[in-house]
Formats: sequence, structure tokens, C-alpha cells
Amino acid sequence: MGARSTLGSWVMGALCAVGLAAPGGASAAPPPGAAPPGPAAVGAPASAVGPVKGAPGRRAFAPLIGGEPVIAGISYGPFRRGQRPGGASPTDAQILEDLRIIAPRWGMIRVYSSRGPTEAILRTIRDHKLPIRAMIGAWISHDNPAGNVAEVRDAIRLANAYPEQVIAVSVGNETQVAWSAHRSPMGPLIAHIRTVRAAIRQPVTTADDYNFWNKPESQAVAREVDFLLLHAYAMWNGKSLAEAVPWTAGIVASIAKHHPDLPIVIGETGWATALNPEGSERKHIKAPAGEAEQARFYPEFRAWAVGAKVPHFYFEAFDEPWKGSADPREVEKHWGLYTVERAPKQALQEPKR
Repeated sequence: MGARSTLGSWVMGALCAVGLAAPGGASAAPPPGAAPPGPAAVGAPASAVGPVKGAPGRRAFAPLIGGEPVIAGISYGPFRRGQRPGGASPTDAQILEDLRIIAPRWGMIRVYSSRGPTEAILRTIRDHKLPIRAMIGAWISHDNPAGNVAEVRDAIRLANAYPEQVIAVSVGNETQVAWSAHRSPMGPLIAHIRTVRAAIRQPVTTADDYNFWNKPESQAVAREVDFLLLHAYAMWNGKSLAEAVPWTAGIVASIAKHHPDLPIVIGETGWATALNPEGSERKHIKAPAGEAEQARFYPEFRAWAVGAKVPHFYFEAFDEPWKGSADPREVEKHWGLYTVERAPKQALQEPKR
């Protein structure tokens, strides 16, 4: 997930060393004074997000399972209680357990790095013939050029070694938006995108917040990618639950106008189930956090996205207590649709009869 200023430098160092899931819990709010576009109707037509294929020469993001297109995906960080990037890692059995939980609900997963447990995830999908496809990342940091090269190298290797499992590669995560704690120069990012794209057959992109993709400077990056990977959090942008899905639909439609030749995939959106009322997140988040609130947002968002045929990766599958500060209430830790113990939250529980 997108990095947040609440994270210490030690977390960033660990992610540069092995990173899988990104360090934060959600995209930060836009800089003060940056007003988002107005909301569109929840039922915005699929044409608002562009064609299935991009401009000539671009590779289509068109994942299939059993010949059927896949629309719904989920961000997957495999680290459990007591595990973290740079520390203890999940076992193969734990990864298999996770993927068997994910497979009945989502046909795609997103991971944020090419190192750490990423190859074990791909190998498990392949060896157990799980109906899941993966978008892998190459984690790009502003202060670790050697680590960036290693991430790019391993992303290329994995995309070529697991061609049926890897559906796309995202080079960098929230490296350009102004508030990012790991903002990186655009030139090296573009060079890394070109390196990956020249060496694999899958589509290549980079992930960023809407508040970068709506800026004129985003055009230089957009010219290099096969599809646009968009982060848009109504919760971080001070929206109420009633506003959340219409606001998200409006953001997608607005970004499509900025980049009319690029298909859009939502790379992150979600609703947290807890937050620290004394924490810095309260500067941006106005609506309540909670399982009941998530249980309203998630099905409303998914119904809109599936109906509008907008491919998406919801954030996220499982809570990750290693993220953020030591305060157990910190919002970064509580975006999962499942708890860290892999118990489904209210949004996924069957209604009682």
C-alpha cells in the first residue's frame, strides 16, 4: 500500500531490503487546497473508463481464468502477527492457506515487490493450480538505487518464469504524488519502466494516487505504461460513507478525461475498520472507521466496479499489524477484510437467518 509519513525510516529500510506489501495502510490525503473532482453517478458507464485496450502499441490488461475475464482483485500482504519485511516471513503452508481463502472471492492479487515471499506466492499458485492471477511489483525507493535495480531484475525474472501466473508488473508505488514519503525522481522511474517492458511480454504500469494522475506532469509517465493504475480513497479524502462510491466513480471518470487513451485499473481503495482518534489520520479522515462501515462500503464499491467493468484491486485481504506505529489502533493496521488471524470481518460474513 502507499507509504505514509507515520512510518519510521526502519520500515522503509526493511522494505527496500525485501519488501512485499507496501509500507502504509492507505493513500494519504491530497495536499491542502487540492480539491478533487466532483462525484459522478454511481452507475457511471464502462465507457467512462476507456476501452479494454489502450492506444496502439500498448498491451492489454485482460486477465482471464477459464476463458472468463477477471474484474475483481485484492491486495495481498502475507505477513502475520510477529512477521514483517526484513524479519520473520510466512511459511509456504501459511501462504497456501491464505490463497485458498482468497481464491473463492477474487481472481487477482496484487503484491508490491518482486522479492521477499513473492516467488513463494507465485510458485504456490502454479503448483496447486489455484485460480488466481498476480500483478507483481518492483518496489522503487528514492534512497536505494541498488535495491531498485534488484527489484527490477527480479520482477523481470519472475514475469518470465511464471508467465501464466503473472498478469502485469507495476514498477513503483506512489513514487510521484507530492505527499509520498518515498517520492522518487521521474527520470529513473521511467527508465525502470522501460527496462521491465523491454524484457517481458506482460503489460507494465506504475501505481499512483489520483492526485498525481490528475496533474499535467503525469502525462510523461502515462506515455510509458500500458494501463493506468489508480489509487483513490474516499475515506482518506474526508468523504462520508454516503459520498464514498459516487466520489470514487467521479475520480475514475475525471482521470479518464486526463488520460483518454489509457484504460484504468483501480489499484487501491478501501475502508478501514479502526483508527486512532488521537492520531494524525484524524486530520484527513472524517467518517467513522469500523466493520459496519466497511461492510457498507465494500459491497457498494464492488457492485459499482463490476457493473461498470472497472478492473480493481481492493485494499486489502488481511490486517497487517506490523505496519505503522506501535499504537495498535493505528489505521495502517486495519484495512483488511479479514483479521490478521484470518477471520472474516463483517463485510464477508454471511447474514444470519
